[in-house]
Amino acid sequence: MGTPDFAVAPLDALINAGFNIVGVVTNPDKPAGRGRKIQESAVKVYAKEKGLKILQPDKFRDESFLSELKELKADLQVVVAFKMLPEVVWNMPPKGTINIHASLLPHYRGAAPLNWAIINGEKETGVSTFFLQHQIDTGDIIAQEKTTIGPNETAGELHDKLMLIGKYLVLKTVQDIEQDNIETFPQDNNQELKEAFKIFKPFCKVDWRKSINEIHNHIRGLSPYPTAFTEFKNKETGEIISCKLFKSEKEIIEHNFETGSIHQAKHELKIAVNGGFIKLLELQVAGKKRMDITALLNGFDFNNYKII
Repeated sequence: MGTPDFAVAPLDALINAGFNIVGVVTNPDKPAGRGRKIQESAVKVYAKEKGLKILQPDKFRDESFLSELKELKADLQVVVAFKMLPEVVWNMPPKGTINIHASLLPHYRGAAPLNWAIINGEKETGVSTFFLQHQIDTGDIIAQEKTTIGPNETAGELHDKLMLIGKYLVLKTVQDIEQDNIETFPQDNNQELKEAFKIFKPFCKVDWRKSINEIHNHIRGLSPYPTAFTEFKNKETGEIISCKLFKSEKEIIEHNFETGSIHQAKHELKIAVNGGFIKLLELQVAGKKRMDITALLNGFDFNNYKII
């Protein structure tokens, strides 16, 4: 049960290991993009290539879906990057339903664990497999795998790394369940837990008054999606343009420049902040494509703008 690329990797690993995938449950097709063309989920595209049975329910409590699901007679359900399931679904197989979450549970339960780990400046994260129960991301832990987070690593780069780690952790977890070789442990809730709330657009705007570390982590923690942004105002015309920020670097140095002031050189654009400068390396000005800073500065002069 899953939808994005992150869910395709463990499905592929299970098939290649010889497990019998009796069915795939994924989101219904929906229109996407400017043309609003109907788009299939990454999991559905893969499942079609492999000739797997595909279920795409609008509602999990629908009797026809529950009947189809029951007819599959699955021993175990594997959930990866999917919706919250009702008990009638996750309690159906005799060996239960497992999930994989991109954090070291119990920390960073919720919708955006990768983003928040980087935003909060964590140097380590990982993936966890666990059995589903009533409250989201709270079930007994089966296995965990840790990895480091680099100082300039983006959420997109961390996603790809954890996808590979998670692929093999799911496979090992399923193999251990098959061999009745698991020892679960409850999540420790007797500590101050870090949450991974869903991120909305207002949060994505950069606050240049924050520290250099906070701003750098904010930019890379939201890259490539949902993407940090800032707004520039033309000093002469008053025109306001929005600019998405994908990559940055820190230049830690003392200075007396005004916070948020723009400093442009031939191949460099940096913003003065508390603790130094934030160098902007990849940007996307509204109406243009994503570019590295050298390409963008060939046709755009930020000296005429100020940050608002």
